[in-house]
Amino acid sequence: MEEKSSLITSKRFLPMFLTQFFGALNDNVYKQSLLLVITYGLVQHSGNNISFLNNLAALLFILPYFIFSATAGQIADKFERAKLIRSIKILEIIIMLIGSFGFLLGHVSLLLFALFLMGVHSTFFGPIKYAILPEILKPNELMSGNALFQTGTSLAILFGMILGGAIISLSGGSLIWVCIAVVIIACLGYLASRFIATQPVNDTNIQIDWHFLRTSLQTIRYAKSIPIIYVILLGNSWYWFYGASYLTQIPELTHQYLNASENVVSLLLTLFSLGIGVGSLLCKKIAGSEVNFKMVPIGAIGLTIFAFYLSIVLSLTPKSPTILGLADVFTHGQMYYHVMLAIILLGISGGFYIVPLYALMQAYSPRSHRARVVAANNIFNAIFMVASALFSIVVLSVLKIDMTILFCITAIFSACFCFWLVRRIQPLLHQKPTTVED
Repeated sequence: MEEKSSLITSKRFLPMFLTQFFGALNDNVYKQSLLLVITYGLVQHSGNNISFLNNLAALLFILPYFIFSATAGQIADKFERAKLIRSIKILEIIIMLIGSFGFLLGHVSLLLFALFLMGVHSTFFGPIKYAILPEILKPNELMSGNALFQTGTSLAILFGMILGGAIISLSGGSLIWVCIAVVIIACLGYLASRFIATQPVNDTNIQIDWHFLRTSLQTIRYAKSIPIIYVILLGNSWYWFYGASYLTQIPELTHQYLNASENVVSLLLTLFSLGIGVGSLLCKKIAGSEVNFKMVPIGAIGLTIFAFYLSIVLSLTPKSPTILGLADVFTHGQMYYHVMLAIILLGISGGFYIVPLYALMQAYSPRSHRARVVAANNIFNAIFMVASALFSIVVLSVLKIDMTILFCITAIFSACFCFWLVRRIQPLLHQKPTTVED
C-alpha cells in the first residue's frame, strides 16, 4: 500500500484532489462572502430578516441536489468522467462571473441566483468525484484516500472562509476583490481538471431520464434495495442535517451572542473546518487502512456531548458592549476559549463520524451503479439539509426560540438517530464489499 504522502502526490490522485480542493475553496469563498455582506449590511436586502436570508441561502444552495442528483448520477455512469469534470469546471467559471455582477451591482437576488447555480454545479460534480475514487484507488487505499479527500475539503473550507472573510474585511466595502478571487479560483479548478486521467465508461447504454422526479424516485428505490447502502446513506445525510443546523447559524451566532466582527465569524468557521480535518486524519490513523465502522459511534457521541457543551458556554458567555475584533476574543475572557474549544471538538467528532461512512458507501456500492448510489446519497443529503434549513427557520424565525435551544434539540435528535444507526448497521456489515468487482 502506498503511504499517504506518495498517494497525494501520485498522478492518479493529485489532479482529482486539487480539482475538488479548488471547487470546495470557491464554494466557501463565495458563500462566506455572501453571508457576510448580508449579515453586515454591505448590500441592500429590502429589510428582510438576516437569519431568514442566511437560511434561505443555505436552502437555495442545497435545493439543486434534490432536483438534479438522480440525473447527474445517470450522466456520470454513462459518459467519460474526466471530460464531464472539465465541462463542469467551465460552468463554474461562468457562474462566478454571474456572481461577480451580483456583488458589483449590490443585487441580492442575483447573488442568490448564482448561489443556486453553484449548487447545480456541485450537484453534477458530486457523483463523479466520489465514484472516481474507487476507480483510481486500490481497495486498501479507500480509507486513506477518503481521509485525504475529507481533509483537503476541510482545508479548502477553512481557507475559503478565511479568504472570504479577509477580503470582505480588508476591502473597505469594495467588492471587486472578491469577484477577482472567485473567478481566479474557478480557473485554477479547471486547470487542475485538465490533468485527470481518462476514466473507463461503465454503461454507455443508460438512457438518461430527464424527468427529475421519476428519476429521483427510481434512484432512491435502487438504493433502498441494498439495505446496507440505504442505512449508510441515511447516516451520511444525518451528518449534513446536523452540520447545516450549526454552520448556517455561526454568522448570526457571532453577531448576536458575542457581538463580534466578521473576522470572528471566519475564525469560528475555520476552527470547525480544522476540527473536521484533524478528525479525518485521526480517524485513519486510529482505525487503520481497512474500511470499517468502529469510529462512527465515537464520532456520534462527540456530536451530541459537544453540542450541549457549546450551548452551555454560549449561554454563559457575556455579550460585549462593543464589537469585538479578532484579537479581542483572545483577551476578552475565558468563556470565549470554551466557545472555540467546543466548535473544534464538534469538528473532530464530525471527522470521526463521516469518513468511515463515505468509505463504506464506496466499498459496498456496485461498480456499475456507483455514481447513481452517490446521486442517491446527494438526494438524501439534500432532503436532510433542506429539512435543516426549514427546521431552523421555523425554530428561530417563526417560533422565536433561542439559538442555544435549537442546538440542544438538534443534539438530542442526533443521539436518537445515531443509536438507531449503530444498531441497524452492525448486522449488515458482514456482507461482502463490492469495491473491486460487482
